[in-house]
Amino acid sequence: MKKIAALLLAVWVLPRAAAAPRPNEPLKTVLVKAGRFLDVRAGAYRESQGILIDAGKIKQVGPYETVRAVAPREATVLDLGTATVLPGLIDCHAHLLASMTGVLPSDSLTMAVTTMSLAQRALLGARNAREDLEAGVTTVRNVGHSGINGDSALRDAVEAGWIPGPRIQAATRKLAPPGGQALPLHSVVASAITDQEFRVVAGADDARKAVREALHEGADLIKLVIGDLPPRLGPDEIKAVVDEAHRSKIKVAVHAVTAEAIALAIEGGVDSIEHADEATDEQLKAMRARGIFLGATEWTRQALFTPFEGRLTPAQQAGFDAYFKSFSEKSARRLRRAMELGVKIAAGSDMWFLYPGKTRGEATVLVLTSGLRAEGMPAPDVIRSMTVHAAELLGWQDRVGTLEPGKYADLIAVSGDPLQDIAELERVKFVMKEGRVVRNELLARIDPSEVAK
Repeated sequence: MKKIAALLLAVWVLPRAAAAPRPNEPLKTVLVKAGRFLDVRAGAYRESQGILIDAGKIKQVGPYETVRAVAPREATVLDLGTATVLPGLIDCHAHLLASMTGVLPSDSLTMAVTTMSLAQRALLGARNAREDLEAGVTTVRNVGHSGINGDSALRDAVEAGWIPGPRIQAATRKLAPPGGQALPLHSVVASAITDQEFRVVAGADDARKAVREALHEGADLIKLVIGDLPPRLGPDEIKAVVDEAHRSKIKVAVHAVTAEAIALAIEGGVDSIEHADEATDEQLKAMRARGIFLGATEWTRQALFTPFEGRLTPAQQAGFDAYFKSFSEKSARRLRRAMELGVKIAAGSDMWFLYPGKTRGEATVLVLTSGLRAEGMPAPDVIRSMTVHAAELLGWQDRVGTLEPGKYADLIAVSGDPLQDIAELERVKFVMKEGRVVRNELLARIDPSEVAK
């Protein structure tokens, strides 16, 4: 009797637990009943809203009774109760095929390239993609550290329904000066390793060729490393990359930390500058005037230190503390000034570590939310940087970033109030991507006859 009771309990509980999506099953007409709906543009709530979804896209949003009245009889109604509903999150600086374990970034990248097979990295990417999606990250811009074309292959696998994951913009290999980035290798052995992660650029003509090669590998955007220290790419090479990318209707994201590299990026007309720690007020004003996004990758000390805790020598610990003090002061100053000056800001996790005690998705959302908030960004702006503004940076504002008619039905729900406590986004209870339920810890299912009443 006890076994039968346990079985019945399991059957009753299972539909309310997290469920793996089945990407190839037919898309159904769904009416989501949202007790509290976050309008991310306005940073304000609307009560008792209905979201009508057809063929994976949003057809109508409005007061529940109004939307319910026009929903087709066969629609499935999903009641999310009093939970807060908002768009799926977007990570604009992802590294899905990287999970570094070394003490130093250079050690970690070298180990990944030299000790992991392409097959292992592909499987790692599949795991990280699934974990990102389950945590509420429904779209990512993957900006390198994926081998030659690992991220474009991962994107295609997700789109084909082979594996669950967020929709992906892939950059393939980073374009870079000799030596790449974070790979301080001896020149005798460097090329065989560097070429797996970077396409070294030598001259303007070669820069154009490198962009075409990236497009051939399936790139949706170009990730460019100018070089924070010599050797740097020159203005002619940067301009050639930008011109060739824009000619093919794709954008250019640039890694630039120092003022010198930022100046070259602005002069070259790039679309986003990632990190930009040392950006001056004049540079931020120029970014605003030219519509260049700040790709904000903000970390709290605890978030950055946790992956290395217990593995640093006293000398390395002192070096870490000195680095973080300098980094945080520069980062917080330029973020505050960017907000004051009206620079467009999109959030990126830059998560490329194996993070103890958390899935890749949990670690990603932790970094996306905590760093920006700690540096003074109000919660509504933090959310906008991961939704509506992030979508604009990707050029996908017609697809994702808000819950509006015509866009993909990518939405998440949390129990609490993220405008009061941004950490609520780390506790996602419900995830839907393109009208399919990915995660469900609070879902109540109402009979289709509810619509016909």
